[in-house]
Amino acid sequence: MQHAGIETDVAIIGGGPGGSTLASLILKYAPHRRVLVLEKETFPRDHVGESQLPAVAGIIHEMGCWDQIEDAGFPLKVGATYRWGTTEELWDFDFIDPREVERIDRPGRYEGPRRFTAFQADRARYDDILLRHAEALGAAVMEESQVVKIHRDGDRVESLELRDGRIVTASYYIDASGHIGVLRRGMGVKTRAESSLRNIAMWDYWENADWAAEIGVGGTRVQVMSQSGGWMWFIPLGPTRASIGFVCPVDHYKTSGLSADALYRQAIANDAHISSLIEHATPRGTTKTTTDWSFTSERLYGDNWFLVGEAAGFADPILAAGLTITHAGARELAYILNDLFDEPRDAEWLKASYADTQLRRIQQHIRFADFWYAAKGRFEDLKEHCVRIAGASGVRMTPEAAWRWLAQGGFAHDGPGHPTTKTDAPPSLKQVLGKLTATKREWALETLNVLTLNLDDVDREVLPVFVEGKVVREAHWVRGQDRLILTGHYGMLSEVLAEESDLSKIVERIKRYCADGGGGRKPSLRQVMESLEAMINERWVVGSRDTNKPCLALGRLEYDDQVHWNEAGASTHTV
Repeated sequence: MQHAGIETDVAIIGGGPGGSTLASLILKYAPHRRVLVLEKETFPRDHVGESQLPAVAGIIHEMGCWDQIEDAGFPLKVGATYRWGTTEELWDFDFIDPREVERIDRPGRYEGPRRFTAFQADRARYDDILLRHAEALGAAVMEESQVVKIHRDGDRVESLELRDGRIVTASYYIDASGHIGVLRRGMGVKTRAESSLRNIAMWDYWENADWAAEIGVGGTRVQVMSQSGGWMWFIPLGPTRASIGFVCPVDHYKTSGLSADALYRQAIANDAHISSLIEHATPRGTTKTTTDWSFTSERLYGDNWFLVGEAAGFADPILAAGLTITHAGARELAYILNDLFDEPRDAEWLKASYADTQLRRIQQHIRFADFWYAAKGRFEDLKEHCVRIAGASGVRMTPEAAWRWLAQGGFAHDGPGHPTTKTDAPPSLKQVLGKLTATKREWALETLNVLTLNLDDVDREVLPVFVEGKVVREAHWVRGQDRLILTGHYGMLSEVLAEESDLSKIVERIKRYCADGGGGRKPSLRQVMESLEAMINERWVVGSRDTNKPCLALGRLEYDDQVHWNEAGASTHTV
């Protein structure tokens, strides 16, 4: 029987967040493009991986479906409560000062404090909203349409064959099918284990569970509880519904002699904190399992195809970065595909940049997970390991800054065109980290008042930046794997620091820049000072202290957006 063929510009295998984000952003900036999403299931459907990081909110806003997601009433993720290692102590990590969250009204717009929060999304509803949004923008969505064969000619995909026999041809083919990797397998791309970890996750959904903490209107923290055999998650998905899961090594599961359901129940029973939250709750009664072995793909692209999201690689979900990595990678790929259609110059350069960024993100997170499972120590040990992860990417940070970089999802912003730290993080995070370590977390800018550019071993290169639908070729400073864009706040600061070293004069220039509108960006003083702090953390700037000059006092910057000064006279030192 002869089946009619289907022709399109971009064929996406998988209708989850990666496929929906990719389709939406392609069509937002190129509405004439033909985009086809092939999904083997029918939405809505349950899916694990409900917890997000703040970076996702900005991408949802760019896609144009912020209001739909916000109106769904998903709990705001303010941060997380952790229990780690041998201690029974619970400690909180917040993306934003909880006092700011107390003032948030919902539903609300993507502005102000909402830029620093995330969602805890019921994936059945969340994924369905995203897929319908892509459809509303013009994507052709075919559910119950499983790809059963990849027709190829060498490294080039010729067509996709569906279960019903229809053939799909496209200019570009994208694998957004998750860890199954339909196209990845069809193209013979091997995966490599980036870790010795071989874990299994088991979970169920519970009704009438209590929240561990309620902050403002619908704000809460996820619970991440370490156990001797692994760790548990507790993610509130709504006023009464929660996702509760247990992750442990496969060997632990096998040697226990228990079924997955029995081991899951045992883990809950052994955890007094989690048990207290479900005292009056009832489970759905279907314990699901999946392996979550950390891996990366040996290649992420070919002649006319790409891998995105978990098809490209997977890291253990201890910091809930999966959705963030998927959304961020799909966003960048949408820009790249539109660029390849319109101006197919530098194709290999763009593809290689995409692959390098995605793999680095996944590998950084895998290193963190390795330490989480292997170490049995104090919180300070965990932070020191974050420093080593950041250092492997060419980023030098204090333990507190490195922990923030990973735990807030800053690594999803480390691609070309973004600083390697999440520099829009509010200063309140420094206060939270100070509580966790029982030490005062100072800004470097509170101890230094003479600043000098550090351009040793630095090259100037052009790298891609993804802005308002366009791939912009922008100049960067490059030192090893460090990258600093020379436009926006960083461009302005680089120019100022080339001319001035006295902090008071530098601050006056920054204040004029903000008052003039920051080149159309309308930055706050806090945002630019955070950018300068990041340049110091990453060693683009070195500083010293002149005891005859005052230093900054930035503790109130978050609240009044004004610069305050301390008195001169402290000891001189260099950082």
